[in-house]
Amino acid sequence: MNIAILGAGAWGTALAISLSARHRATLWTNEAAHAEEMSAARRNQRFLPDMALPQELQLSADLDAALADSDLALIAVPASALRAVLRRVAQRPAPVPVIWACKGFEADTALLPHQVAAETLPQTFPCGVLSGPSFAQEVARGLPTALTLASGNGEFARQMAQSLHHARLRIYSSTDMAGVEVGGAVKNVLAIAAGIADGLGFGHNARAALITRGLAEMMRLGLKLGGSAETLGGLSGVGDLVLTCTGDLSRNRQVGMLLAQRQSLPDILHRLGHVAEGVYTVREVYRLAQRLGVDMPICAAVYRVLYEQVPAASAVEALLSRAPSSEFN
Repeated sequence: MNIAILGAGAWGTALAISLSARHRATLWTNEAAHAEEMSAARRNQRFLPDMALPQELQLSADLDAALADSDLALIAVPASALRAVLRRVAQRPAPVPVIWACKGFEADTALLPHQVAAETLPQTFPCGVLSGPSFAQEVARGLPTALTLASGNGEFARQMAQSLHHARLRIYSSTDMAGVEVGGAVKNVLAIAAGIADGLGFGHNARAALITRGLAEMMRLGLKLGGSAETLGGLSGVGDLVLTCTGDLSRNRQVGMLLAQRQSLPDILHRLGHVAEGVYTVREVYRLAQRLGVDMPICAAVYRVLYEQVPAASAVEALLSRAPSSEFN
């Protein structure tokens, strides 16, 4: 296939490196200077500096040129930029299949990515979501990774999964877009909580409890939004949750650990230099849970730490002091 990867952050770059071995791939950035830097160095020094870009990978800052004759637009921008990019893709004279690989809810609307796409793309554009437990650096290095590709059109999901699948990037198909997207969004919030617990030195027992109780919160919201328990118990739910809450490469977990050290959020984000989606996703998760009446105490605690200036240690103590209840109610 001829694939246009739209978004030259760490994740878009990693996907471009992985897919360029089997497909004709173009990596698009919205900054001409960034495209020139990558072309000169054959590296993405800003976001994935340790990985060389394959010579066959094309680079572009011209969206129309990147999409010309493309068989697939694979969007890997932050959730906050998805609507704007979809609007530009929708202006194409002919429909092109679209898959997004961002994780989160849209700010202010609390819409999942597939709901944003439904408002933005004509129905003639086949579309889907790619998500699952994946650190960009490991995908770029060719380490084994398994992802889920979901679409409301089951045949489209199967065809795209088969086309993108290779020995080191195993892709499974699904029709549960809501479940896949809720898992990918909420796990980032829970990873901040896990980082706080780790940063406070609470140990492995506490981390395991947090992951498990966090999964219960993810399940409650996911089912309310139309996802299935099976999906949330799979790669894009449990799999991504475990990876992001335990892996040292997790930016969201790093945010939590630095919050535990009483560093300010602006300083933390400046230090990371990358988007940590959980920082923004938690606002929408918190508001959505309140509006829908979904009990999500861990996510609420993360929200209070980030946006109500509650000290991390105090938020954790409040969670620990909650009255005991039945595990599955």
